[in-house]
Amino acid sequence: MTDVAGHRTRDEAIDRRSDGVSIRDCATLEEYLECVAIQEETWGRAFSERVPAAILRVTQRVGGITAGAFDASGQMLGFVFGITGVDNGDLVHWSDMLAVRPEARGRHLGERLKQYQRRKVCALGVRRIMWTFDPLVSRNAHFNINRLGAMPVEYAENLYGTTRSALHGALPTDRFIVAWDCTSAAPNHSADGVAASDVPLLNPVSNGTPTLASVGDADRVRVQIPIDVQPIIQQQPVLAARWRDITRRTIGARLAAGYRVSAFVRADEAGGSLPYYVLARTSAR
Repeated sequence: MTDVAGHRTRDEAIDRRSDGVSIRDCATLEEYLECVAIQEETWGRAFSERVPAAILRVTQRVGGITAGAFDASGQMLGFVFGITGVDNGDLVHWSDMLAVRPEARGRHLGERLKQYQRRKVCALGVRRIMWTFDPLVSRNAHFNINRLGAMPVEYAENLYGTTRSALHGALPTDRFIVAWDCTSAAPNHSADGVAASDVPLLNPVSNGTPTLASVGDADRVRVQIPIDVQPIIQQQPVLAARWRDITRRTIGARLAAGYRVSAFVRADEAGGSLPYYVLARTSAR
């Protein structure tokens, strides 16, 4: 929070740790412009969903968040942005963007930015925080489900249209919508102890290409995704489109039939296995 002169007020929460990185609200025009620069570095200068500095700034006046991670010299290493609104009568927060510069990745700054955002908006009375991620991106699945405990609640087909960004090429922008509960501690969604052999696989891979399998009326199922989809998008667009189609037809159909995503299991790269989601039935037969 700042006063009319732009000075930081004493009641603002700052996450500052021994590594010299501070997480705090952005306050100056230069900081908001730096958020725009990080968007361009992350998603490309042609990124059509870029949020301008003016919106990043004014959103904070009505319960939104634009916060940055800063090193000891004041350089911004990453930022998080979201807006607050009402959904079915509940106060909710939509976390729209999270980006960390490449040189600062691997230091859990994304998680620290998200946790800072959560503390700030939950204190306002927000009941849940929502955002999207691509179901084919395994590192995001691990981050959101395993580290944060934010679970997918909906599969949205081509949510943002076909944008031809540097990250997802010409793929339809299918997304998971996730919900992060503010009213209780994040649950543990670890799948440790869940033997893959006990859970039928909906999309076995044959000759490098995902296929569809019929597993009957199982209470739990698995859906595989690539270890790293980015090289596939860039070098094998036809295969990437096949992964998108198969994932949509398996996960989307099961969620519509009353299943929920209950866990995400990372790849056993040494053993050659792919990462996968576990979906469990929730509705009565």
